[in-house]
Amino acid sequence: MNWDQIKVNWKAVSDKIKLTWGKLSEDDLTAIAGQRDQLAVLLQERYGYTKAVAENKVDQFAQGLAR
Repeated sequence: MNWDQIKVNWKAVSDKIKLTWGKLSEDDLTAIAGQRDQLAVLLQERYGYTKAVAENKVDQFAQGLAR
C-alpha cells in the first residue's frame, strides 16, 4: 500500500499501527494524521530507533499492508 492510500484509510491503518507499535497512543495516532515522517519521528522517540531504522520499519509496515 502506498502512503497516499494509507492517508485515505488512516483510521483503519492506525488501528494496525497501534497493534504493531503499542507504545503509540490514540492521541499520537490522531496527531500523526497519516504523515509518514511524523510516524517515523515518534518511533524514534518511543522505541529509540535511529532515523534510518524508523523509516525502514515504516516502509516495511506499509509494504505489509499490501498483502
